[in-house]
Amino acid sequence: MDHLTGILPVAPTPFRADGSLDLPSMRRVLDCLIDQGVDAICILANYSEQFLLSDEERAVLTRCCLEHVAGRVPVIVTVSHFATHIVVERAKEAQAMGAAMVMMMPPYHGVGLVPGEAGIYEHFEAVNGAISIPIMVQDAPLSGVSLSVPLLARMAREMENLSYFKIETPFAADKLAALIEAGGAHIHGPFDGEEAVTLLADLDAGATGTMTSALQPEKIRPIVTSYLAGDQAAALEQWRICLPLINHENRQCGLRAAKVVMAAGGVIESDAVRHPLKPMSERSKARLLQLAGELDLIAMKWGK
Repeated sequence: MDHLTGILPVAPTPFRADGSLDLPSMRRVLDCLIDQGVDAICILANYSEQFLLSDEERAVLTRCCLEHVAGRVPVIVTVSHFATHIVVERAKEAQAMGAAMVMMMPPYHGVGLVPGEAGIYEHFEAVNGAISIPIMVQDAPLSGVSLSVPLLARMAREMENLSYFKIETPFAADKLAALIEAGGAHIHGPFDGEEAVTLLADLDAGATGTMTSALQPEKIRPIVTSYLAGDQAAALEQWRICLPLINHENRQCGLRAAKVVMAAGGVIESDAVRHPLKPMSERSKARLLQLAGELDLIAMKWGK
């Protein structure tokens, strides 16, 4: 696989109104994203409500997604867990099913239960030794784990498969720049996240792609491709167009945004999220649909 660049959105996990998995809608989500020209798709991430899925549901979803995508685009499977042996098994299973890459956060289980740096290194090292596909490190505030640039660069140098990084911490651009400088050729994929709210600064720092939600990948991808092609003015102009919706999603809606828009567009049957998460307020939903409609998003009309 060539080095991935561009946009690698996180696919939401559709549920029926009663909270059960909706696999037909899951397949439509994947088709809708592929129709938007995405460069890869990530499943079972935090914006996929991975923390609300049983182990059995994870296995069903992984197989469903990989079989349905069938190599049309690379699929990244999130395998995060606190237990190293479970992460290793998840990674091996994902590779066996056809995943192009796995993504994982450092081990954490609440603020007071985080291993030391040696344990974090060994956690990633165990996965690196168990698979032969690339590993993406997700460095996000959600974990409460501080991953220093020297640690990340060391892992990139010493672990053959660990070469992609999703940096979505505060001041992500500075961390991306420092990581690229420290890791050099071992950093194959410096990416950002957070719905692309800091994308221009992160591209300035050397990012080569972004892992956003599934809300508007067809609008965000040209920001990256224009920038990488040397047209910074076009990238900035497109980012300005997308920014009101990016901001509303990032600050007001979270993982519910893509579901609401996809339900409105007939991609999925229901925008339900699993308890204890709650539906979006009607106030936030109205503004979301207005902004999405103004951009004429593919997801707003794909299933109609």
